[in-house]
Amino acid sequence: MAYRIFEIVAPICFVVLAGFFYSRFKKPNMEAANTINLDVFVPILILSVFASAPVDISDYGGLILMGTVITLLPGLFVLLFYRFLNVEWKTFALPMMFKNSGNLGIPLLVLTFGEEYLPAILILFILENILHFSVGIWLLSPKKRSLSFLKQPIIIASLIGISLSVLKISLPPWLVTGLSMLGDVAVPLMLFALGVRLVNLDFHGWRIGLAGAIAAPVLGLTSAALFIHWVELPDTLEKMVWLFAALPPAILNFLLADKYQQQPDKVAAIVLFANVGSLAVIPLVLFFIL
Repeated sequence: MAYRIFEIVAPICFVVLAGFFYSRFKKPNMEAANTINLDVFVPILILSVFASAPVDISDYGGLILMGTVITLLPGLFVLLFYRFLNVEWKTFALPMMFKNSGNLGIPLLVLTFGEEYLPAILILFILENILHFSVGIWLLSPKKRSLSFLKQPIIIASLIGISLSVLKISLPPWLVTGLSMLGDVAVPLMLFALGVRLVNLDFHGWRIGLAGAIAAPVLGLTSAALFIHWVELPDTLEKMVWLFAALPPAILNFLLADKYQQQPDKVAAIVLFANVGSLAVIPLVLFFIL
């Protein structure tokens, strides 16, 4: 089991290192690439997933509640100790809140629970993205605390994708294939951009990265433990919640920190260290739930 999880995480590290070493020689400007990724490739990735997997959201009320708790509660916990890390609250809180539910979460959860639970897995994925581009952006940019987040391409793609699933609308195979081709660009480009940013890390970046690698699973699992016994969930969905709570921070945390200039170097270190640290954390959680 541990080796199979390693096979999921190892490619992530490989692409990050590719960006890191390329940047050591070429010094690329990734601002335009990051903008295109957030506006085009990531939304299409979400849309392509939901276009081929119908989801009945009404069956997953408890799962949605637990996913919301696990996403938002760690941000409040960070208020208790962030000053000891010599970092701004938002810099540390957002990576603790918003998890790698896409490129790591989806394959890991499918591997653990099987294809028949893909609808529940997609519910957690889309919930995390909606919260990230509503609550997350509100926190990063106070001037944008309005319903303007609904104009975000990722939110629009999520709503369209959910509508397709609920209404059971099937897109032409050629269109699904085209969406998948564009969506496949998103995750590697995120990881490559993260590696480019790591070239500028200093000692404090490494220290905050290690702190994030420890805090991310601890805060997520603590949040789950406080509420999971109060929410009625089938046994398999309860196990899914525990595994979701242990996921490391999403790569999108870095892209948004870079866009809004929220100490992106430190966020990059947190994201990288926590994703690498998940190689040790996730097998322990799997041992606990299986």
